[in-house]
Amino acid sequence: MSINSSLRIRQAQILLPNGEFLVGDVLLQNGSIVQVAADLSAASIDKEVDATGLTLLPGVIDPQVHFREPGLEHKEDLFTASCACAKGGVTSFLEMPNTRPLTTTQAALDDKLQRAAQKSLVNYGFFIGATADRLPDLIQANPTPGIKIFMGSMHGALLVDQEAVLEKIFAYGDRLIAVHAEDQERIAQRRQEFAGSTDPAIHSTIQDNQAALNATKLALRLSKQYQRRLHILHMSTAEEAELLRQDKPAWVTAEVTPQHLLLNTEAYQTIGTLAQMNPPLRSAHDNEVLWQALLDGVIDFIATDHAPHTLEEKAQPYPNSPSGMPGVETSLPLMLTQAMRGRCTVAQVANWMSTAVAQAYRIPNKGAIAPGYDADLVLVDLNNYYPVQRADLQTKCGWSPFEGWNLTGFPVVTIVGGQVVYDHGTLNTNVRGQALRFDA
Repeated sequence: MSINSSLRIRQAQILLPNGEFLVGDVLLQNGSIVQVAADLSAASIDKEVDATGLTLLPGVIDPQVHFREPGLEHKEDLFTASCACAKGGVTSFLEMPNTRPLTTTQAALDDKLQRAAQKSLVNYGFFIGATADRLPDLIQANPTPGIKIFMGSMHGALLVDQEAVLEKIFAYGDRLIAVHAEDQERIAQRRQEFAGSTDPAIHSTIQDNQAALNATKLALRLSKQYQRRLHILHMSTAEEAELLRQDKPAWVTAEVTPQHLLLNTEAYQTIGTLAQMNPPLRSAHDNEVLWQALLDGVIDFIATDHAPHTLEEKAQPYPNSPSGMPGVETSLPLMLTQAMRGRCTVAQVANWMSTAVAQAYRIPNKGAIAPGYDADLVLVDLNNYYPVQRADLQTKCGWSPFEGWNLTGFPVVTIVGGQVVYDHGTLNTNVRGQALRFDA
């Protein structure tokens, strides 16, 4: 189907912008939503999707992924990752700069945009990475959702852990800054302290709650000093959530991953190094406090931090095993399963995984099912449960930390720019997403 054709979604349970549901039809034309009504059967259309018994949500915008291209394509690439996105109902993603070469210049950003235009089934945006030498493109490169700073858990040029250098980045320009907040000095000290341990569970002890809190406090202080837009990536601790509950300026946002909500340090006993990520999994208490912070709006939205490594890499003994896990295929069903259990509502999930992300990153015309919005949509099945199985995964790494979990809300149809990219188990690999816009 060409991008200029029309598509009617029939008799879906449609999530409206006010959080209520309407059983009805949606008409898509030229990549946009044209009409939403109880019945649009009179409309002239090229294609129809029967959505009886299914729920229609805005397409997921995943605001933190590591898709490994260029330079690390043995783990993942933009094509395989975008296939995984389409299967998971993720219609747009924001990707991080720790590729090879690093995304620290306009040339590197342009290269990624060109690759995505050729390969990505879904919409895309790419962060620019901060380095200690503050390259001019940090301020000038476009289009980008913002600047990514690794305050810890990184080595090489992307590690920016000196306060004086951080302050210069916060002081200059007005572009959004997204931080991986961990205290590298504390991590280094604790690594020495616990050297020799090959138990992956020690990872959560080395990179402890205090390491995260120290860095988040520093980022918050610099953000307030310069009134600089700040986003705290993958918040993982109760202490950070309580800090923001007490002190969160209007220009600060925060996100949490499904794994920091649903997994904790007990996972090391069952899945070993597959549970290893940065920042690490925490305690059951942290899970509960993060959930409450999300429900209360202290945490604004959800990201996966999709960071795949091969099973061979993960099989190395700790600390040689790399940190990171895939997530774009499971994030929406994980959260919708929680909604069906009563921990939140389906409308809240859609807000956390689409609407609030579009608002924070100022992505126009995304995150709602209403006339004039882009036709990025996902039809999910909330009536049936299926287990997460390796054989079903599209990600190149071929595994999930949630393998065996019985979930509902799996996507049945995913639509990007008015085109059906995933339909009852089949990907349309001819569809291509668009570069995202970010309004200043």
